[in-house]
Amino acid sequence: MIHSKKCFKCSAIKPLTEFYKHDRMADGHVNKCKECNKSDVQKNRLNNLDYYRTYDRERGKLDHRLQLATEQTKKWRAQDKRRQVAHNAVARAIRSGDLVRQPCEKCLAVKTEAHHEDYDKPLDVMWLCTPCHKQRHKELKIGF
Repeated sequence: MIHSKKCFKCSAIKPLTEFYKHDRMADGHVNKCKECNKSDVQKNRLNNLDYYRTYDRERGKLDHRLQLATEQTKKWRAQDKRRQVAHNAVARAIRSGDLVRQPCEKCLAVKTEAHHEDYDKPLDVMWLCTPCHKQRHKELKIGF
């Protein structure tokens, strides 16, 4: 039984667990390792970014995806009631001019979101762009 395979792209010999499964291949695995596969997908997305952004936007509008998003939002709100209170407080403060949206504290991007480190302090926020906000949640190991 074969336990390893050579990637045609990087020429590295790796265990079969480092190759995606594919029923139509002779050994049941793709000939390109997972790392090379991921790299190719990432490059393709960057090279065709406008297409994929449009595709993602339209996909997000499908009925079943909207329903899932609504369910997820309800679960998220139910987990900690302080979240919604804090988010509403920030929205009201922005509308009234008491709180002014700032550039991202990490990368200085202009389009930002308010991030709460502590929901008990609703107007104490970090201004982060979406990618930096997601990264901050990963660092804190909480869902986004």
